[in-house]
Amino acid sequence: MAKMRSPDRTLRGAVALLTVFVVLGATVLLLAARPSLAAFPEAAAAIDPHLAGWAFMAAATSTALATLGAGYAVARVGSAAVGAIAEKPELFGRVLVLVGLAEGIAIYGLIVSILILDRVGR
Repeated sequence: MAKMRSPDRTLRGAVALLTVFVVLGATVLLLAARPSLAAFPEAAAAIDPHLAGWAFMAAATSTALATLGAGYAVARVGSAAVGAIAEKPELFGRVLVLVGLAEGIAIYGLIVSILILDRVGR
């Protein structure tokens, strides 16, 4: 009989993978934002570098935390959804909506990051 992984171990693996993606995404966000300020010297002169650094960290943190929350929510809802669909296949549409709502959490964090970065660019 094959040994099954425990749900906690699977959840830890998913969170670890999401953390790697969040760190890579935050790094790309921070590195991509710096040259864009250099391309517009008048905008770069109007921004206090200390405050701009905090704004970039806030944008990265909002995306990171929202993504971690979404990963946790999708892991919980997704595992329950698979169990529900296994028992009643007609619940597929309802369950798909619930998983989509859980994924929406990451989009909210991304929108907050875009709003923060837009404010820095002004």
